[in-house]
Amino acid sequence: MLQQFNPKNKDIQVFIGDQLYHRDEAKISVFDSVVQGGDAVWEGLRVYNGAIFSLDRHLDRLYTSAKALAFDAIPDRQWVKNAIFETLHANEMYDGVHIRLTLTRGEKITSGMDPRLNQKGPCLIILPEWKPPVYDNKNGISVITAHIQRNSPRHLDSKIHHNNLLNNILAKIQANIAGADAALMLDAYGFVAELNGTNIFMVKNEVLYTPHADACLHGITRGLILELAEQIKIKAVERNLSLTEFYGADQVFCTGTMGELTPITKIDGRLIENNSQTIVLEKLQEAFHTIIPKYSTSIPKL
Repeated sequence: MLQQFNPKNKDIQVFIGDQLYHRDEAKISVFDSVVQGGDAVWEGLRVYNGAIFSLDRHLDRLYTSAKALAFDAIPDRQWVKNAIFETLHANEMYDGVHIRLTLTRGEKITSGMDPRLNQKGPCLIILPEWKPPVYDNKNGISVITAHIQRNSPRHLDSKIHHNNLLNNILAKIQANIAGADAALMLDAYGFVAELNGTNIFMVKNEVLYTPHADACLHGITRGLILELAEQIKIKAVERNLSLTEFYGADQVFCTGTMGELTPITKIDGRLIENNSQTIVLEKLQEAFHTIIPKYSTSIPKL
């Protein structure tokens, strides 16, 4: 599942601050907060058929995260949208594209932790790439349980979509060493939280289950799946879930902007066996692709 370099991305234009740069010239200051402390917030966006999926929901989360981190002079929402549209037009990107949208606290006058050293305002970075979904949505992925726990609200609240990703990266390293595609992370009580980069669901006897969004990110796709389940009459339950329950599930899948809905076929060597022959995941996958246009923001024409 290691992503590969796409030659189409060789000459992409990247938006930094207030202008576009060729990827080879796209740089930020060594005094920027994202370099000094991972002090930034971000979103991953996908572009389908001339539109950006769930743009407003992603921006809602970006602004909430920036407010939680007490960013000053957060840029205007419409200005951010226009910068995204400008970047896509400059690259002629209208489908099959992933955007990494980052808002840093900005450049410091001298190195240090104190946010009062940031006196130039936040820095916006828009990095678009030609990129397919990261996981195999048809054949699925295998995961292992990491010993690294997911952050709780008592430590670093997972509701803040921040750039300090070492918690997740350490779990991913463990998965890499084990030869798995991703790491399953538990909360402080030993309940399942999420994967290192996506949310997780399971199906048992036609009922859809997912962990409470306490120690996991309240993912945009996660929220849409819960809405879709209600619309197509699938019972959905949010509660604490143990590893044992996931081992015995009929279906397990993960959700995220980068992976959409991806089956999980093996957890810690246990095969996920669909004993009830349910097709809940398949129904949700079909419904998800159906609603993409409804929840997308069209890229204005030049």
